[in-house]
This record gives sequence, structure tokens and C-alpha cells, in this order.
Amino acid sequence: MRIGIAGAGAFGAALAVALARTGREVTLWARDAAAVDKARESRRVERLPEIDLPASIDIVSDLDALLPCDTILLALPAQATRGFVTAHAEALAGKVLVACAKGIDLTRLTGQTAIIAEAVPSATPALLTGPSFAADIARGLPTALTLACIDEGCGAALQAALSTPGLRLYRTADVIGAELGGALKNVIAIACGACIGAGFGDSARAALMTRGFAEMQRLAASLGARPETLMGLSGFGDLVLTCSSELSRNYRYGLALGRGESFDTATTVEGAATARAVTDLAAARGLDLPISAVTARMVAHDLTPHQALDALINRPLKEESE
Repeated sequence: MRIGIAGAGAFGAALAVALARTGREVTLWARDAAAVDKARESRRVERLPEIDLPASIDIVSDLDALLPCDTILLALPAQATRGFVTAHAEALAGKVLVACAKGIDLTRLTGQTAIIAEAVPSATPALLTGPSFAADIARGLPTALTLACIDEGCGAALQAALSTPGLRLYRTADVIGAELGGALKNVIAIACGACIGAGFGDSARAALMTRGFAEMQRLAASLGARPETLMGLSGFGDLVLTCSSELSRNYRYGLALGRGESFDTATTVEGAATARAVTDLAAARGLDLPISAVTARMVAHDLTPHQALDALINRPLKEESE
């Protein structure tokens, strides 16, 4: 089975490398023809500059070259998924489409698989998520992820097809929980980065992670997710990784906010858009998510980190379970 990957950023390229090293046939698609020509010649991509792409990876810019693949991993930014699947809905009909982005769509306030299902009803949507840095996957370092698919037969087939000696996949049918865990932890990672960047310390970060996780669980439960899913790799596992490492783009973005520094606008920060989406979702469902709310306001530059801290510290005292 040839596996297609749409998106030659760091994560898409890393998955291509991991799969190709096990002998699987991989087609890696990128929109930029010039970048593809350069990658073919150098066997490297800009977002993963230290990793050589195996010769068995077919790097293409022509979407038609991707379409013979029955399974396509969508390694695109979360806010770009809708445009891609809508524009190519006819060509993607009947395929297994695995979303790899972690974010809530700002237009519909839905996860990635709902976007796929709406745009390509005949496709089988799935999700690959969890605690992972692209460089670790590309180097073959041990990594465990969640593979979420409502169709359990398809999920089992994908689990077998995408697992490698260094990449262990755990399967779930709770797509909503897996999606929300991966998306919401990015918001908390921004908050934790801002906390450290502003000099509030590790104890404050631990409090933000813990109370932020409570917010993740609260919103996920209101949308029908299973509590145990948020306790797994796609929720708690990913939260721990992205709130504690500067390899996380969301955490680095938060650091810049906390320090009052500029941030590279070319770097995709999924949590920035998701913070806005979470605020809208919480309002629509009557939920109190204070950390997410102040993070959204920091991202919009309506609050400084010190003002955000004041807003949280001065909230009414309550039971920890609330």
C-alpha cells in the first residue's frame, strides 16, 4: 500500500521518513513546486533541515501524483484543512483521510475529522495525534501516538499500516476526545510559555497545567468525549510535552509573549487560533474556562501576562473539583 502525505512541513516529512525506513512506499506532496524541486535535489526539506529523505520517498508538487494513494495523511495546518479538502473534494472521494493537525476550525468551531466528513462525505476520516516532535519521529526515537477512527476496522488497518519500530500507535474510536486533547493542550502550552517568559516560575506553570487540564476535560465532556481519552496520549501526554519544552512552537510563542518579544510570523502556532475558537465554544455552551479565556486575550494583545495573572489569581475561591 502506497501512503500519501499532503504537506511537506516538519511533521509530514518526519512521517514520510519514518514510514519509508520500514520499506513502505510514500508519496510526499507539497504545493510549492520550487521547494519540491529543491527537496528532490537535496533530499531535505526546509522545516526538517538535518534529516535526509530516503530515496524511496516520491516528492511531488502535482496533486494528481498523490491521488493514486488510497490513504492520505493530511499534514497541513489546522486552519488550512477545510480549504484543501473542499477544493479537492471530488478527487479525495472514497479515500481514507487522516488528519494530523491539532486545532479547532475557526469557521465552524469543529475538529478536523468533522471538516473532512462535511467536505468529502464518502471519505473515511481519521486522526493521528499525541505527544510528538517531528525531529524525534524522523530520527527514529521512540514515540507513542493516538490513532482515532470511528470505523474500528479501518482504525485497526491504519494502526498496522502506520506503526513502525520507533512509532507505536494506540487506537481509539473516541475521535472527539482525541481531537480536543490535541487542540486544547496548545492553548495551555501558550499560557505556560507566557508564565515562564514573564518570570512567574515553575510552581505557577504546574498550577496552569493542572487547572488547564481541568478546563480541557470540562469542554471535552460537554462535547461528548470520554474522560479516559483526555487522560491518555492525546490529552495529558501531549499537554505534558508541549508545556515543558521549547521544541513546542506554542510554548515558544508563549515565551515570546511573556518576554514581550516578537515571534516569527512564518511559524504556525495552532494554539493562537484555537484559543479564539475555544472562547467561542465555551460561550456557546455556558462554560467557564478562565485560563483559555485569558490566553485568547493575550494572543489578541488585549492583556499582558501580568494582567492575565491578576485576572486568574483574583477569581473567587472555590473547590478544586469545580
